[in-house]
Amino acid sequence: MTGRDRPRRGRFIVLEGGEGSGKTTQATLLSGWMEASGVSHIVAREPGGTVLGEAIRSVLLDRPELEMPAESELFLMLAARAAFVHDVVRPALNEGTVVLADRFSLSTLAYQGYGRGLDLDGVRRCLEFATGGLEPDLYVLLELDPEEGARRQRHGGKDHDRIERAGPDFLRRVHEGYMALAEGKSGAGLAELGIRVVDARGAAEDVHVRIRDILIATFPETFGPAEG
Repeated sequence: MTGRDRPRRGRFIVLEGGEGSGKTTQATLLSGWMEASGVSHIVAREPGGTVLGEAIRSVLLDRPELEMPAESELFLMLAARAAFVHDVVRPALNEGTVVLADRFSLSTLAYQGYGRGLDLDGVRRCLEFATGGLEPDLYVLLELDPEEGARRQRHGGKDHDRIERAGPDFLRRVHEGYMALAEGKSGAGLAELGIRVVDARGAAEDVHVRIRDILIATFPETFGPAEG
């Protein structure tokens, strides 16, 4: 059996992490690996992935002049997510396609929950409604100190979006939130979620290998070497 003859089975895999942790780079590397391995897949980002989601993304990230209550930010995120699940994720999974997403519900808990200070249990209930209870098969959390992430962004000449401009204290709270969620200490009902923390330091190719090894070990029927 060749790579392109392997059985198709949809998986929902999400890359998570703070600013500058390398999610976009890793999504590109993983997509290239899946393509070479004959794994049917799509890559999408959040918020975004749909016409509605991209329009909401522009409001959320590209309008720094907007004074936006944390609750409004949350509901805009959830509106984009509901469209993403309905129009992109569920149809792809039903077709046996792997969905590789840059952010999902874990980001909302980390950014709007821990970062903005919204009630975690309330955020979780809103997420369940917006997603219809859909959760990824695996979250891959790229762990990087926020100061190192900021340094990477400065080195790359990246302009800060509206959320990134919330400042270092906000980004530190987000990082601490991610780690609490990964360790099951959030009290937000996430102990059952599959979250694998990956050291995001070092060369992008080295980080890619760490993620790839996790995917092969966790889903050998999807990403392992084809038999025959």
